[in-house]
Amino acid sequence: MLFAKTKTDFLEYLEIEQGRSQKTIQNYDHYLTRLIDFAGDVKISEIDQELIRKWRLWLNRLGTNTSDELKKNTLNYHLIALRSFLKYCAKRDIAAMPADKIELAKSARKQVTFLNEDELSRLFAQPKLDSEQGTRDRAILELLFSSGLRVSELVALNKGDINLKRREFMVRGKGQKDRPIFVSDDAADWVQKYLDMRQDNSVPLFIRYSGSKKLSTSGNFNRLTVRSVQRLVARYALLAGITKHVSPHTLRHSFATDLLMNGADLRSVQAMLGHSNISTTQIYTHVTDPHLKAVHQKFHRSNSAE
Repeated sequence: MLFAKTKTDFLEYLEIEQGRSQKTIQNYDHYLTRLIDFAGDVKISEIDQELIRKWRLWLNRLGTNTSDELKKNTLNYHLIALRSFLKYCAKRDIAAMPADKIELAKSARKQVTFLNEDELSRLFAQPKLDSEQGTRDRAILELLFSSGLRVSELVALNKGDINLKRREFMVRGKGQKDRPIFVSDDAADWVQKYLDMRQDNSVPLFIRYSGSKKLSTSGNFNRLTVRSVQRLVARYALLAGITKHVSPHTLRHSFATDLLMNGADLRSVQAMLGHSNISTTQIYTHVTDPHLKAVHQKFHRSNSAE
């Protein structure tokens, strides 16, 4: 069987049977199409370790607009997509190379950036609260830190999704998995203040402002975009005098780090972040190491102590 036709069937399988998001399907299509760009529409049976070795070398030298080489993580995304495709072939009894024969490139552990208490206070103090837009921005900052939401999850929220009295709601995250979200009193109060200022019946929780609010074709005000939230977080961080790179994900990191520093167990943090694998959550372990050392020094009695 030819690769291109089976690739199309695989993408439909991801959408219909696996319920994967359109973004995931688009990414897998992009990564697998690069195999066709390299090798042509080969037979699936011709995809072997030698072909993959040459493809990896080709990908490594493909480069980007800013680098002569692809990042190791980006290279791995291509390999993960191919492994998933080969697992699909095995399920459909299509003769193909075993997926476990493909080894991912070793990559350095991600560096976690988070904000301390002082930096968070300075960040939250930046929006001007005499306007609907400024109140919206303060609500966004508070909600991101309080909940650990991904920015894509935040902008997808509708007004009816969040229960401000109970300060909790459900969100559907990566892999179409639902998880509970809990909100602090402060975050709930700021979201309520923002909603009290709104004089519209639009569905989105957070809407765009550009001089004046813009109506979409459905009659609702346009939903705030991921890129807009990224820009406003970066702008307020700059105004707050924070020199490190700050993004919505930095607030998610800050949420997780705050929980661990205050004694939360890793499994609970994993559940609140919506990580499918605890190894993903373990990126925060080295962040809390200095805290653990301080606890050890404060509470562990030395044998030489009198």
